[in-house]
Amino acid sequence: MKQATKAAVPETVDEYLATVPEPQCGTLQKVRAVIQSVLPDSATECISYRIPVVKYKGMLLGYAAFSDHCSLFGMSGTLLGPFREELKKYSTSKGTIRFPIDKPLPATLIKRLVKHAIAVKDAKGK
Repeated sequence: MKQATKAAVPETVDEYLATVPEPQCGTLQKVRAVIQSVLPDSATECISYRIPVVKYKGMLLGYAAFSDHCSLFGMSGTLLGPFREELKKYSTSKGTIRFPIDKPLPATLIKRLVKHAIAVKDAKGK
């Protein structure tokens, strides 16, 4: 009997992005670049839950591509609260923002979301 083969699980963010088709890949690369532009030097990237995740004093946020949308995930569940008004035009749930596959979230909004997540982690560490 022939065994079913599992798709290889990416081990790095670059490997993950290499498996993502366009336009999702380009969209996530833009999101990644904006996120990286505001991260502290001690932050790291990894694959967790099969998606790219940024770690800073624990899990900070993740992002992923799907067939009909891309998502940004706040790993603490508190990421979206202060931004509810700005996020009204996006589909959201407790810690997830879904956006079009060909249109990343505005860079200024991503930066503010990341900075807020970092501030929450820093406050918990004190």
